[in-house]
Amino acid sequence: MTEQSIGAACERFVEWLDHEVLMVGRGDDVERLDVRPSSVFWLGRLATEDEVRRGQGDERAERLDPCAIGVRLRPAEPSPWSLRVTVRAQAWFQASKDDPDPDQRWRRLDPVEETVTVTGLDHDGEYGSEQLATAFRVVGADGLTAEVRVEVEDWHRTPELVVQLVNTSPEKIKGLDTHLFETRLTVEGLATVPFELEALPDSYRYDRQVPAYGINVGVEQPEPGVFATTDTVVAQSWRPDYWNSTHSRPDLRFAALADDPLPHLTALVDAVDEYDRQQWSAEILDTRAEAEDWTEPMRTAAAADAAKVFDELDRLREGLAALRDDATLRRAFCLMNDAMRVATEGRGYDSWRPFQIGFLLASVTFLTAPERSADVVDVVWFATGGGKTETYLGLLLTTAFHDRLTGKTHGITAWSRFPLRLLSLQQTQRFADALAGAERVRQDERVGGEPFSLGFFVGSNNTPNKIVPNGQQQHDGDVVAKKDVAVPYQVLLRCPFCRSESVTTRFDRRTWTLQHRCGNADCWWKRPALPFYVVDQEMYRFLPTVLVGTLDKAATIAHQQAMRGLVGAPYGVCTIPGHGFTYAKRGKTPYGCLVPDCQGGAPDPLPMPAERFGPALRLQDELHLLRDSLGAVDSHYESLLDFLQLQLCGSKPKIVGSSATLSGYERQIDVLYRRQARVFPQPGPRSGESFWTRSTDKPLRRYVAVAPRGVTLEHVNDRTLDTLQRSVRRLLTEPDEVCAAAGVDPRFARELVSLYGTDVVYGTALYDVTAAARSAESNLSVSGVGVEELTGQTAFDDVRGILNRLQHPEDDFGERVHVVAASSMLSHGVDVDRLNTMVMLGLPLSTAEFIQTTARVGRSFPGLVYVLHKIARERDAQTFRHFGPFVAQGDRFVEPIPITRRSRRVLDLTLPGLVAARTVMVQEPASKTRLTMVSWLRSYLHDIGATAESEAAAIAELLGFDADDPLHREQIESWFEEWFANLDDPAFDRKFPRDLSARTPMLSLRDVESSAPVFDDEEA
Repeated sequence: MTEQSIGAACERFVEWLDHEVLMVGRGDDVERLDVRPSSVFWLGRLATEDEVRRGQGDERAERLDPCAIGVRLRPAEPSPWSLRVTVRAQAWFQASKDDPDPDQRWRRLDPVEETVTVTGLDHDGEYGSEQLATAFRVVGADGLTAEVRVEVEDWHRTPELVVQLVNTSPEKIKGLDTHLFETRLTVEGLATVPFELEALPDSYRYDRQVPAYGINVGVEQPEPGVFATTDTVVAQSWRPDYWNSTHSRPDLRFAALADDPLPHLTALVDAVDEYDRQQWSAEILDTRAEAEDWTEPMRTAAAADAAKVFDELDRLREGLAALRDDATLRRAFCLMNDAMRVATEGRGYDSWRPFQIGFLLASVTFLTAPERSADVVDVVWFATGGGKTETYLGLLLTTAFHDRLTGKTHGITAWSRFPLRLLSLQQTQRFADALAGAERVRQDERVGGEPFSLGFFVGSNNTPNKIVPNGQQQHDGDVVAKKDVAVPYQVLLRCPFCRSESVTTRFDRRTWTLQHRCGNADCWWKRPALPFYVVDQEMYRFLPTVLVGTLDKAATIAHQQAMRGLVGAPYGVCTIPGHGFTYAKRGKTPYGCLVPDCQGGAPDPLPMPAERFGPALRLQDELHLLRDSLGAVDSHYESLLDFLQLQLCGSKPKIVGSSATLSGYERQIDVLYRRQARVFPQPGPRSGESFWTRSTDKPLRRYVAVAPRGVTLEHVNDRTLDTLQRSVRRLLTEPDEVCAAAGVDPRFARELVSLYGTDVVYGTALYDVTAAARSAESNLSVSGVGVEELTGQTAFDDVRGILNRLQHPEDDFGERVHVVAASSMLSHGVDVDRLNTMVMLGLPLSTAEFIQTTARVGRSFPGLVYVLHKIARERDAQTFRHFGPFVAQGDRFVEPIPITRRSRRVLDLTLPGLVAARTVMVQEPASKTRLTMVSWLRSYLHDIGATAESEAAAIAELLGFDADDPLHREQIESWFEEWFANLDDPAFDRKFPRDLSARTPMLSLRDVESSAPVFDDEEA
C-alpha cells in the first residue's frame, strides 16, 4: 500500500472538516436540543409556506428562510414527461414537561424518505401530498405536510421544468417545530439537455453548459440522469503545474542561468514555438471550430488571440537574440540570476517557473531598445500565488545591474507602487532579500557604483516624512528627535543578508538617519546601518535603488521639491559625508542639504550625468484596483510623472504592472498611462491550459458556498469557526479517533493542527471585521481562542508581530493565534503557508477581490474557503446560483474597470497639484531663482510672457487633452484665468503660490495623519 503523503492527508482532512461543518449546520448528529431547532440549524431547513406568505412576501425575504427547495431542468424531449422524485426530510417534536430529560425536550424523529412518481406531465401540478402526510404521521409528526410541486415554464425558448419540495404544513402545530429539516430532493428518469450560462458570452475557451440549476440549494449529479439537491455548493480548484509541453523541461535553475543562460532559454523558446504551432495554427483552429460548433465570432476571436500568441513568441525570440548579441545585457541577466540564487538559498526553491523567465525574456529588450517599448505597458497576468513578485524582482534586478554596468552609479532604478494604504511587510521583505542578494553579487563581481538599497515610501501613518530637531516647529508627518526612548518604525522582519531576526532601529544623529541595524556579529553586511530607508527625506537624500510604496504618495510631488530625485536629477551632493544629495535652496536649507542646520556649504557636483537619474522602471501592482476616482486621479499624476521625467531626463520610464483581470485592461492602460497595453502570458487555447500552465489532480482550494437560512450571518460565522476550532483541537486530544474518521495517517496529526489551526475571517466592511473578532473571543463554545485583527487600523508594529506569530507559531497550541479577523489588507502580499481555512462574511463587492482574497489561503496546502452569502442581496443570490462556474471561470466574471481621465470633478482636484509640481520642478530651475513666493513667481511669469492661455495649453498637453476635449480645455483655461487674476491682483495678500487657487494641491493620505516620535539615543 502506498504511504500517504502530507498533501493527501491535507486533502482528506479538508473534506472531513467540511463534513463536520455541514453536519453541524444541518443537525445530522444531534438527537436532542434545549431550544427550538429552527433557532439553531441554518442548512437543510424549510419554513412553512404560510409563514413565508405571511412575511414580507418579496423574493429577497423568502430567500432568507425559504419554504421550498428545487431543481430547474430542461427536458430533452417534448411533453408529456415522466420523472421520479425522491424526498427526504426530518422533523422535530417537543416532549412533555415530565420527560426524563426536561432540559432537552426537543427531539429528532426518524427521517421521512418517499419516492413520488410523476407521469403524463404537460402542465403545472402538485404531487405526493397525501403520501408525504402519511409518512410524517407514521414517524410521529402528525400534522406536517409537504408536496412535490412541478411548474412547466413554456415561455422560454425551450420548455423548462421547476421541480420543488414545498413545506405546506400549518405555521403552528402544538409540540412540533413546523420547519422541515435535513431536506433533500432527488429527480431522475427525465432526459435533459444542459442550460447555457447566461451570465457569460460565448467563448471558444470555456464550456458554458450547466446541467441544472438549484433553487435555494445547490444541485449535483451523483450519476448520469440523476439530479440531487445539496445544502451547500462545493467548487474545487486544482493546483497548477507550470509546464505543459512534450519537450523536456529546460534547466531554469538560477545557478544554471547565471552560468550560461542561452542553451536553456533556447530550449524554452523552442518548446513554446512547437506548442504554439500545435495549438494555434489556422488549421488547428479550423478543426476545433468544426468539431466544437464554434460561431463565426468565436472563430474570429480565436484568430485574433492566435495573432497575439505568435507576437508573444516573436518577443521571446527577440529577447533571446538580445541576450545573445549584447554582452552587457547578458552579464546583467546572469548577475540577476546569481543574485536570485543567493537570495533564495534555503527558501525551498532554486528555479524559475517557466512563465516567470518567459516574461523576463519577453521584456528585457526595453533595456537595449527603450524607445521601442516605452509606450507599451507590459501587464503580468497570472493566478495569484503563481509568483508575480519574483517575476518583478527578476526584471528589477536585471535593470539595476544593467544600470550599474552602463554607468548609472547612483539613483533610483525602479519605483514599485501598490494601491493599498498598508503595504505588506512580507512583500517589502521579499524586495529587501532580493536586493541584499544582488548587493552580495555586486561586491563579489566588483561591479561599481553605490550599494543596492531599498526605500519604504508609504502613504499611511507608518513612517515619518522627516525627523526634526527637538524644539523645531513640526508639520503633520514630522517626528522629533529626542533621547532615552526606544525608536519605532521597524519595517524589516529580519536581516536580508543573514536572515537573523535581531534587527533593531536606531536614530543616528551624525548622519541624521533612522537606521535598521542587524545585531548578528557574523552578518555578511559589515556596515552599521542596513541599506534600507523608511524616512521620506532619506529617500530624497540617498535615492535608493528601489522604492516600494503606496500609490497615494505620488501626490507629495506637488508639495516636496526634493521629490525631484524620483523623476530626475538632484542639484548636487553635500560636502559632508553621509548627508547625501542636495536640492533647491530654501530658508531652512540654504545649501540645499536636507539635514537640519547643515553647514556643508556649496554642494559638490553630481557623480554622473543628470539624464541618468530618471528611474528606468515604474512598477504598478494590482492594476485592477486603480478604478473609479482613484484611477482617475492617478491617471493625471501618471501623466505628470511622465512629463517631469521627460523634461528633466529626456526619457520616459518603462511601466510594468500586474492585474487580476483582463477585462477591459487595454482601455484601462490607455486611460492611466496613455500607452498601449500588452499582456503576458497570453491566455491559452482552453480554460486552465496554456503552454505555461495546466491543471493537475492535486486540490488547491475547496470553495463552499453557504446560503444561511433563518438565522443571522453572524450566528453561522460563529458556529462555523466553533466547529473548525473544536475539530482541530480534537486532533490534540483524540488524534487516533479523528485520524481514523478523516482517513488520515496519525503521524500527520501535529502538522495538521499547525496547518488548519488558524482560521481567517474576512469582511469587506471594518464593522463586520471587528464584530467578528469580538464574537470569536466570547461566543464560541471552545475556550482560549486567540483572536487578532489585521486591518488598515492595526498599528504597524502590531502587524509585524502578528505576522511573525503566524509564521512562527508558539509551541503551545493554546498560546497561538487561532482566528485572524481581516479586511482587504490581507488580500495583497500576505503569504503565510499556515493560513488554510477562511470564512468570508458575504461575497466581496468585486470578483477581483474575491479572487485575490481567497488566494491567501491554500497557497502550499489544500485550502478550505466558506463563502457565507448575504443571500438577500441580489448579487450574492445570483452568484450562489452559478457558484461552480463562478469559481472555475472567475476571471470572466471580473467586472470591467470603470475609469476615465475625463472627469471635471477630478480635474478640479488635480489641477492645483499639477501646476504646483510643474512650477517647482520645471519652471523654478529654468528661472535660476526661487519661486516659492507669489511675488517671485509673478515676476518670472511676466518675464517669460506667460499667460493664462499659454499655461493652460501646457497643462492640457501634459494631460493629453487635445482639440477633441474642448470642455476640459475650457475648464483649465477658466482655472488659470482666476489663478492669474489673483497673481496680478495688488490686493492679494497671500504669500504662497499654493493659495492662488481656491483649492490647494492634494495631500498624501498619510500627510494628514499623526506619527509617533523618533528619539535620538545620542542627543545630549
